[in-house]
Amino acid sequence: MSGLASQLTDLLALGTLIAQLLIVLLIALRIGKPSVLGFLRPFVLPVLFIVTLAASLLTLVYSDVFGFAPCGLCWLQRVFLYPMPILIAIAYFAKDQGIGKYLAGLSVPGLLIALYQHYLQMGGSDVLPCPASPGAADCAQRIIFEFGYITFPLMAATAFAFVIALWWSTRK
Repeated sequence: MSGLASQLTDLLALGTLIAQLLIVLLIALRIGKPSVLGFLRPFVLPVLFIVTLAASLLTLVYSDVFGFAPCGLCWLQRVFLYPMPILIAIAYFAKDQGIGKYLAGLSVPGLLIALYQHYLQMGGSDVLPCPASPGAADCAQRIIFEFGYITFPLMAATAFAFVIALWWSTRK
């Protein structure tokens, strides 16, 4: 891995760790003191836009700039990730608060696919076949492994979980 790719990966791993802590905090506050989260409502869509746009662009940077070929499961995750920034931007400018069901409809399958791929990369056995074509990247191949558990699929799972947690925690 090149120096720039390695530095970016370290930064993303740290961001993933912070996002995971925020997810736990959002869930705990939603369960214990939901009124505390009301101040976040005006910022939810802009934050989600930034998170999903950054995640989308970073997948392209890793594959098209750094040369990491995405596997079949990675492509499936991208299918659920790529529409999100567009939908969030439309909802923001239209002042449409009904986007939550669409975000959940994209985040839940993306999260499940990412968790399954993380399971594979942590040594789990195939429950479903890898959708990769012959000669393509292997879904179980671990490209990065930060902090003893963070892989690319776990970064994606964290992004999907963050979308769900932030939206859910700020709803009335």
